[in-house]
Amino acid sequence: GPVAETFRVIQGAVTEEYVRSTQGVFQFELSGDGGGTWYIDLKTKGGSAGFGKPPVTADVVMSMSSADFVKMFTEKLKPFMAFMPGNSSIKCDMMLPLSLEKML
Repeated sequence: GPVAETFRVIQGAVTEEYVRSTQGVFQFELSGDGGGTWYIDLKTKGGSAGFGKPPVTADVVMSMSSADFVKMFTEKLKPFMAFMPGNSSIKCDMMLPLSLEKML
């Protein structure tokens, strides 16, 4: 589907340099056709992108429709355009430090 195709393109575009300069992990909660949890890991050596949860905890979790996601990338917009108000809801994981605190 279009979502899987988009992630294949992203995976191909991820370079060592890009990973070094970005140092972030993005998780996408997509609704609709081809939806589900997808990720772009620009932190782990070499970087990766694909279906499922990222190999390390995401720095940014974004919820949007799969159609919007595909449109966003196919229109050659930088992924960061997605952070513009109104395009998606961004949830940063504030529960993580709290749950770590409880464990210690």
